[in-house]
Amino acid sequence: MAIDLTLSPDVEALVERTRVFVRDHVLPIEDAHGGDIAAAGGDEIRVKLQQAARDAGVFAPHAPGEFGGHGLNMSDRAPVFEAAGYSLFGPTALNIAAPDEGNVHMLAHIANPEQREQYLAPLAAGDVRSAFAMTEPAPGAGADPSALSTRAVKADGGWRINGHKWFITGADGAGFFIIFARTAGEPGDRGGATMFLAPADAPGIRVGRHIDTLDKSMLGGHCEVFFEDLFVPDSAVLGEVDRGFEYAQVRLGPARMTHVMRWLGAARRGHDVAVEYVAKREAFGGKLGDLGMVQQMVADNEIDIAATRALLTRACWELDQGDKAANSTAIAKTFAAEAIFRIVDRSVQMCGGMGVSGDLPLARLSREVRPFRVYDGPSEVHRWALAKRVIGAAKRALKES
Repeated sequence: MAIDLTLSPDVEALVERTRVFVRDHVLPIEDAHGGDIAAAGGDEIRVKLQQAARDAGVFAPHAPGEFGGHGLNMSDRAPVFEAAGYSLFGPTALNIAAPDEGNVHMLAHIANPEQREQYLAPLAAGDVRSAFAMTEPAPGAGADPSALSTRAVKADGGWRINGHKWFITGADGAGFFIIFARTAGEPGDRGGATMFLAPADAPGIRVGRHIDTLDKSMLGGHCEVFFEDLFVPDSAVLGEVDRGFEYAQVRLGPARMTHVMRWLGAARRGHDVAVEYVAKREAFGGKLGDLGMVQQMVADNEIDIAATRALLTRACWELDQGDKAANSTAIAKTFAAEAIFRIVDRSVQMCGGMGVSGDLPLARLSREVRPFRVYDGPSEVHRWALAKRVIGAAKRALKES
């Protein structure tokens, strides 16, 4: 089997432009505001950063070319997104932050021409933000999406939606919502979900409180959202009725991998900061980096970075082949979420008191990457699903034999 990990000259050039742009334009803003996007100016700073990204030729690497993007596949996105993620604000600047990046991907694959023009075009251009409304308070949909309880009932010319969502990233200030609602069956049933598109100012959509979380770099917060007798026309159905669970896989697998790409960039920054620190810090009669225990942490970080990239590369390759890549994305997401936290945590430890202070970015990086072990599916759920598929295949093989 031939293996070629070479990037095209165009992608290599884009990675380098992204690296320089993030270093020169984005990192200073992140550092000045402690990684808090709201403190930095919220949507106002987003608009400024995105214009700077356009000027630098690095804006929207994922979006289809017809909508002004670079049209990169999953494999080519990986090094670009990692370079952007070196700053917590980098993904916002390039318009590849969650949830907008995943919504662009899904709309490009599922939306009809009218929906692409109304929703995808302004989202890809950075004219609006979006939100993906699936997660609900218990006992509703969360790590188990089949528990979906928000319901859409057929009405004359459309649907009426009622439900309560929470942890909806980017909801405050979003231009539109992609709403996951049950159109058939009961909570616990695997089928019967439909996706709907709705402008954020539609009567019946109410954004509630911001749920206070560890991370502060995602624009629009993680909010409660209420759908109260919201009417949407039949033209608002994204794809086909009752195929929402199927369509969700178009978004979720790739979105998990782009999370890995972005947060790997953040972890790599933490590692770089720690290596520079121990290379110059004097302690115990020499450089801190000359101590064996410190060298072990440096080596373990390098191993975790390399292993994360390798698993990510495999998963992206499978996705680019049109495979669902359920196992490879679960493996990559689970390993990466834990490895990325380990990388940052070791980096904090290597820098001692400075590591937990605001004088270095490590404390805020630790705060930002920890939720990844929960976001887009807790590690335990991915392990359970992976094991269930493997054991299920073994049972089927035994039955057939």
